[in-house]
Amino acid sequence: MALFVDVVEVEVKAGNGGNGCVSFHREKFVQAGGPDGGDGGRGGDVVFVATQRMHTLMDFRFKRKFFAENGADGQNGRCRGKSGEDMVIEAPCGTIVRDSQSGKVLLDLFADGERKVLLRGGNGGFGNARFATPTRQAPNFAKPGEKTQPRKVRLELKSIADVGLVGFPNVGKSTILSVVTAARPKIANYHFTTLQPNLGIVRQDGDSFVLADIPGLVEGAAEGVGLGHAFLRHVERTRLLIHVVDIAGSEGRDPLEDFDAIEKELCRYGDLITRPVMVAANKIDLGGQDNLERLRQKLKGRDVPVFPVSAATGQGFEALMRAVARKLRQLPPMEPFQEEILPETGEAEPFAIQVEGGVYLLSGAAIDRLVDSVNFADEQSLNYFHRTLRRWGVIDALRQKGAREGDTVAIGDMEFDFVE
Repeated sequence: MALFVDVVEVEVKAGNGGNGCVSFHREKFVQAGGPDGGDGGRGGDVVFVATQRMHTLMDFRFKRKFFAENGADGQNGRCRGKSGEDMVIEAPCGTIVRDSQSGKVLLDLFADGERKVLLRGGNGGFGNARFATPTRQAPNFAKPGEKTQPRKVRLELKSIADVGLVGFPNVGKSTILSVVTAARPKIANYHFTTLQPNLGIVRQDGDSFVLADIPGLVEGAAEGVGLGHAFLRHVERTRLLIHVVDIAGSEGRDPLEDFDAIEKELCRYGDLITRPVMVAANKIDLGGQDNLERLRQKLKGRDVPVFPVSAATGQGFEALMRAVARKLRQLPPMEPFQEEILPETGEAEPFAIQVEGGVYLLSGAAIDRLVDSVNFADEQSLNYFHRTLRRWGVIDALRQKGAREGDTVAIGDMEFDFVE
């Protein structure tokens, strides 16, 4: 049996944009060819695609980095660089993508074939042909491509099932699944036989729905005790829960106490306690009529029907499955999780100014990109640099910080004299 993996952390990165080209037209008998540097190509996106061909996240255990291709640099002759190839990542249906730092849900891969972009590739930089004007006919500078940053995201697989079987270990959930569906989960008479969620399709009265057998919960599951904490996420999408109890108390436990304990864990783990519930009082063939009556009295006044069943003999399942099919017709369909926009990696402000020892330190992602695009050996490029700083408000901000003519302004390892 393949190893079941339902949580992994991976690193993803969109492609960088290609750099713009500095080039001038050169041709025989053409003495003063104009600028013809092309733009850089766009970087590739990081794209997730939901597929039913995968059932676990096991493939991600062996590859943890997914980087899209960078855009190619621009070329002479106004040739634009080639755009980078997208990084397409397939994941099972039901996978959600969370930001590792904030925990926000960025993507929910809900339907088969669904294609969603997680990270956009960087834009390509402009070639020097873009900067030609009537007064600046030979620009000797171009813009670099937009750089992207790698991100760590957490993939979590949440099974897509209409109905979930929950209960203590060894109460017969796997056997019930094998009775009402064509699924063949491992069945044995010891605790935690089931180590992964198993899914099966139930067909009843012309309807069909997906039934999930969730590995046995124990008291304290919501805090990580036993296997429950690892698999409670697989009942988050279910529309209805079937609570399976050993009504005969064949292992010496009180089925009413088991019911209370599991409800307590569901209450601790999100809003699972709000889901409609039915009770499958299993192992009725071994006795337990007194316990069945006690359970019905306990649930009197609540909309929680109790169905005595026997997974060993097949008794009572037709009534239970018909009731489940009727209830599902009344319930709204499953909805994907609300997705949040990925926060930008750049700084909130285009630049920041700090004063250390009389030196004005200018920093910011936009400032770094501007410096990369400037040819400091060219007067026109320097003029463009100064005009851009003035347009962004950097000159005014330095003046407000106390900068005066001739003061030192540092950007990275470069220093300039402040000129108003």
